[in-house]
Amino acid sequence: MKKILGLLSIFFLVFIVSCSTDTTSPHERFDTYVKHWDEQKFDEMYKMLAAKSKETYSKEQFTDRYMKIYTDLDISNLEIKYKKLSDKQLKKGKKEGTAKLPFTVKMDSAAGPITFDYEATLLYEGKEDNKNWFIKWDQGFIFPELKDGGEVKIETEEPRRGEILDRNKMPLAINDTIWEVGIIPENLGSNAEQTKEKVADLLNISVDTVETALNADWVEPNLFVPLKKISKDNPNTDQLWELDGVVGNEVLGRVYPLNKATSHLVGYIGQINAEEMEKAEPGMYHPNDMIGKRGLEQLYEEKLKGEKGVKIFVVKKGEEDVILAEREVKDGETIQLTIDANIQEEVYKSYDDGAGTAAAIDPKTGETLALVSSPGFDPEKFLYGITQDQLDSLENDKQNPLLNRFSATYAPGSVMKPISAAIGLTNGSIKPGEGINIKGLTWGNEGWGDYKVRRVSESDGPVDLTDALVRSDNIYFAKKAVEMGNGAYTKGLKQFGFGEDLPYKYPITKSSISSNGKIENEVLLANTSYGQGEVEISALHMALTYTPILNKGDMLKPTLLLSEKTSKVWQEKLINEKQAKILQDALRKVVTEGTAKQAKMDGLAISGKTGTAELKKSSDEKGQENGWFVGYPTKDQDILIALMREHVEKKGGSGVAVEQVTDIIKNIKK
Repeated sequence: MKKILGLLSIFFLVFIVSCSTDTTSPHERFDTYVKHWDEQKFDEMYKMLAAKSKETYSKEQFTDRYMKIYTDLDISNLEIKYKKLSDKQLKKGKKEGTAKLPFTVKMDSAAGPITFDYEATLLYEGKEDNKNWFIKWDQGFIFPELKDGGEVKIETEEPRRGEILDRNKMPLAINDTIWEVGIIPENLGSNAEQTKEKVADLLNISVDTVETALNADWVEPNLFVPLKKISKDNPNTDQLWELDGVVGNEVLGRVYPLNKATSHLVGYIGQINAEEMEKAEPGMYHPNDMIGKRGLEQLYEEKLKGEKGVKIFVVKKGEEDVILAEREVKDGETIQLTIDANIQEEVYKSYDDGAGTAAAIDPKTGETLALVSSPGFDPEKFLYGITQDQLDSLENDKQNPLLNRFSATYAPGSVMKPISAAIGLTNGSIKPGEGINIKGLTWGNEGWGDYKVRRVSESDGPVDLTDALVRSDNIYFAKKAVEMGNGAYTKGLKQFGFGEDLPYKYPITKSSISSNGKIENEVLLANTSYGQGEVEISALHMALTYTPILNKGDMLKPTLLLSEKTSKVWQEKLINEKQAKILQDALRKVVTEGTAKQAKMDGLAISGKTGTAELKKSSDEKGQENGWFVGYPTKDQDILIALMREHVEKKGGSGVAVEQVTDIIKNIKK
């Protein structure tokens, strides 16, 4: 009985194995193959090839071909679908040991989508006790056009980067001819070593860099060996051309005509790095591509860069090329700004390498005419190669030329007073013509301890709003702020956009009321009213806060792109028309009778407000002073400049800023 059971068990096991083998269908096997294909597991795919296919193609040939083609073409989103056979076809296939499965392949590539239809032949082969379905593979599985041989080629066409132009189509960042400097080795002559040292010095590169380039595998004595690209106006070009063996080829490159004057605004481009590659979408960039590094070049990278033209095709000897996919080149967009290049350059020159920032706007439209941070840097050095010594020099420079000051915020000093005046006029705590008695040069409220608010000069009688603006009376504004209270004053500041993101195309740090956004005591309230305390504002925002004075109470929304709609209101009815006229008259008197007399001139009336912000480390020591002036031509009102100059403590205080703005307006009005 046991012997019979044992024989039955063996029979049952054989039956199970036999049934298991019989139930493995071509569909199941091809499903597995397709799964490996979808996941690009080429080693696993190879294991499933029929015996003759493996004899024809080695594992290395198979996997390497797939890997190279799929990598070079940036293949992604691979999808394979096939049509299943009927039961009758399956039965016939099993009997004949072959099955044909039509399939469709879809994929995305560097040149766009590729789709093709093909047919897989599966062979039922193997030892009798271990047969299975295997794929009869040929190169048509990669692309049908490769079935009988051929090579896959890819051609790319670089787009022209979009240009950045000012409002009058003057160039700020353009594509222009530059020099690609190199050496023809056989022409170096007898003083080759000296020439290498000299050219390295003139190009600001190391001798090792020159040697490495000349010793590359591809170099031949009569071939041009490129070393570095430089702009056409590089001061060393004449000396370079005098050296034996040194030549220059004209190539297309990026040029920044205003150089330092727009370095922080426009920025520059440079070769993409690993971190930028990782952040970018797959296939968007390649290791040698250029990308915006800062400023508008970085901010509008997507629009400026354009799209490469890519063509993928199969080449066969004696036959016409077959295009698999093609994407036309798309040049980058040109960006036109509201910036006026002449004004931008004039404002920058006015600093004479001093430190500071300025924003010039059209106060009737909100268009930005200039955004300046001084000192600047040479963007072409970053683009065409900056030495470590040069970079160290910039980074260690006390003036900090790499800091973008126009995107930062600063203590405003007394240019804050017209804002405080507008808040007080609106909430009724300041009444036009109504004066208050102020005695002495200092004032402190009960509970302030030893702290006192100071003013520059004593008044002969009661001080009203106009007097306070003309004489820049700190005590008047401190008293009025305390009178209206934290809540009303803070509400007014928020209506002027403090604590709110500037509605602007370029990222500007939001202006702040204090370090925590609140005014928690009277001393801070008093100090904030005249631009000290913890309040900070950007130059552009400061310029905008004066637009209600010139627009019947409306604060305009700033614009940077010429395509944007202008004269749009950011905050409406901050003051009424009558109050705006009072402030206009007062700002004119600041120049004719008050703290901005440096702006007085024949034939051109200017209005504005001065400010000096002292950056104290402690209450009992003098600190750095930044001078401000916000000014505009009284009659035309077609430009308004908010300008800050650092370190004016030994240069005449805010008067330096007044003179700068006055000269700028005078020069652009010529």
